Amino acid sequence: MAKVLFASYALLAVASLGRSAYQISTRFYEAPLAYSLSGFAAIVYLVVFVSLVYSLRCLAYCALFIELIGVVVIGTLSVFAPGLFGTGNHIAATVWTLYGVGYFFLPAALPVLGIIWLSRSKR
Repeated sequence: MAKVLFASYALLAVASLGRSAYQISTRFYEAPLAYSLSGFAAIVYLVVFVSLVYSLRCLAYCALFIELIGVVVIGTLSVFAPGLFGTGNHIAATVWTLYGVGYFFLPAALPVLGIIWLSRSKR
């Protein structure tokens, strides 16, 4: 399970970093909050990946909980207050919008799996 978890975080880090870099550099004025949150998510994914690979358990736990809180808060806000993330009827998607629907809900599942894996792995 560790290799799949590591690979998933590496993939999400690269995907969200690329997406947010493009959005911030070309369309930041459209939805600065949404695109900044995508950039923040990319950094969190990178921190989780590095902390898991190098067995930095405390940092990994912190980053996983930040990710989980981000997914729940941003996911819920995108359902009940979508205007926060765009203009008018257009919703600018973040990595965590609608609990990660654009990434097949991996952003919602991975922090839970990561926390479970960390709690069961050797110290």
